Amino acid sequence: MTMDRLGDMRLFVEAASAGSLSAAGRKLGLSPAAASARLIKLEKALHTRLFERTTRQLRVTDEGRVYLQHCRIALQAIDDAEAALQAGQNVVRGKVRISATSNFGRSMLNGWLDEFSALHPDVKFALTLSDSVSNLLLEEIDLAIRFGAPPDSGLAARALAPNRRVLCASPAYLACMGVPETPADLTGHDFLVVVTANGPLNELVFVRGDERYAYTIPLADAWETNDGALLREWALAGHGIAHKSIWDIAADVRAGTLQMVLPDWCTHEAAVHALFHANRYMAPRVRVLLDFLVERFEKTTNDLLGDLAYPPDARGKRREWRPEL
Repeated sequence: MTMDRLGDMRLFVEAASAGSLSAAGRKLGLSPAAASARLIKLEKALHTRLFERTTRQLRVTDEGRVYLQHCRIALQAIDDAEAALQAGQNVVRGKVRISATSNFGRSMLNGWLDEFSALHPDVKFALTLSDSVSNLLLEEIDLAIRFGAPPDSGLAARALAPNRRVLCASPAYLACMGVPETPADLTGHDFLVVVTANGPLNELVFVRGDERYAYTIPLADAWETNDGALLREWALAGHGIAHKSIWDIAADVRAGTLQMVLPDWCTHEAAVHALFHANRYMAPRVRVLLDFLVERFEKTTNDLLGDLAYPPDARGKRREWRPEL
């Protein structure tokens, strides 16, 4: 690859970010005519149109978005390598693009990123909060925190902490509607349901030892949202029973503002994982952040979850968390 091509790639990335070719050119010390000529040259070399141009805006084409993703990775890797050589060590700086679920991102991860920033002030973050399972292979994400192992073979996963999903409701709601003693007692209760791009999460399978019980939450009278943080707020307000990650409600259970429903039944276990691209260069800032998160998860699992991490077994004992290597 020639230095000219790298320069053209930088121009393309800057133009996509600014939405303006002339603004990108000014940033790189190019006249509008020179910037336009270089972009045209790049498109001819790729045999692909990268932008749809109008008099008012510059819009990246579908093909351009694919190329943009790889250009950013390549240019960032070059910047990281040069910085490491200049400093004589792996420099922890630059931007980390992270994806996490909405409730966990707001309640837990955001504070941890503040702590990390105090240790490494040259690292910046782009945090995407979504309860949908993103296709990380196609998105510009360095690291994702997800509940469960990755479905994509192109992703590597590192187990961080135990996690189970539990039913929960406010004490006021349960005092009014009654506390279910068995899964069959859920009939007639009000429910709060998360809806993802793949549909509502209203199918529950309860397990306790050799016992199994399937229950489908009726949606006709349920409150529905695509935001897990809002679902927790509805539960706190007493609108019904929610199915939440223990990580999202452990503090509420400790405080007595939420109460677990059917706590000795298991509905779904899916350990917290850090997901990242298996075949992509991992910048020093991402490696250091991952190590930092491993430590934070270990400490918080002990301090916050404690005996809430797992339901008790038949003898009333709880399992210990053993992270995968």
